[in-house]
Amino acid sequence: MIKPLWQRVLGYVVLILFLLMIILPFYWMFVTSFEPNTDISAYPPAYFPHHWTVSHYVEAFGQFHFGRFIINSVVVACTSTFLVLVFSSMAGFAIARLPIKGKRPMLIFLLIISVFPPIVVITPLYMLMRDVGWLDSYQALIIPYTAFNLPFAIWILRNYFLQVPGALFEAAKIDGASVFGAYWRVFLPLTKPGLFTAAVFTFVADWTEFFMALVFNPSNTMRTIPVGIALFSGQYTVPYGTIFAGSVVSIVPIVLLVVIFRRWIVSGLTQGAVKG
Repeated sequence: MIKPLWQRVLGYVVLILFLLMIILPFYWMFVTSFEPNTDISAYPPAYFPHHWTVSHYVEAFGQFHFGRFIINSVVVACTSTFLVLVFSSMAGFAIARLPIKGKRPMLIFLLIISVFPPIVVITPLYMLMRDVGWLDSYQALIIPYTAFNLPFAIWILRNYFLQVPGALFEAAKIDGASVFGAYWRVFLPLTKPGLFTAAVFTFVADWTEFFMALVFNPSNTMRTIPVGIALFSGQYTVPYGTIFAGSVVSIVPIVLLVVIFRRWIVSGLTQGAVKG
């Protein structure tokens, strides 16, 4: 049934307004990062810069050592994402395809853990990191990030493994493949969209995490991007242009991931959504 013209027009208007609400903050952040300080504080504000400058980016990478923050975030996020994919794919395969007792309580436990607020365990985690000498180190963030992202990744991949026909598992065993061989050679190649989905969500969560990074790695040389941007402000001044410049740089990897792998992400979320 074709909708009336006014309904279609109204739908497009609502979508355009919704899109503008999403794009406007990013546009304002991008524009402000290229404006001189005099234009940033001007009133009324300019919606398009009259004078363009890259001084805020130079200040971020020069005075505030933003490049070091990027390296720290890349090391932590990539390592944690890799570990999450390794452990969650094996756990998801085992829960989906192996005759393990207590699967349902295990899944309920994973669901509870996935919604558990990390801030509740910050204090004991801090004491643990301090006692083992891991404060101001990469592992102080990699280990907690891996642990907190595992439940969600296991859920995604477990549901996706259920989509692979069980006959393939039986055929692999008949051909002499071990359980690990079937997992590695048969199931993993067929679950690439699910792996990409888990990887993107884990990477974004690690890339944007703030509180644990602030508490566990307080030194300037070990700060990640969110902590580094938050501490740009001085005692009496707030360098809005430099903050926006760092923010623009920080969202580039996330935008690229979503744009490049958007089909894989959608496929991984939709095809893995099954009952089990």
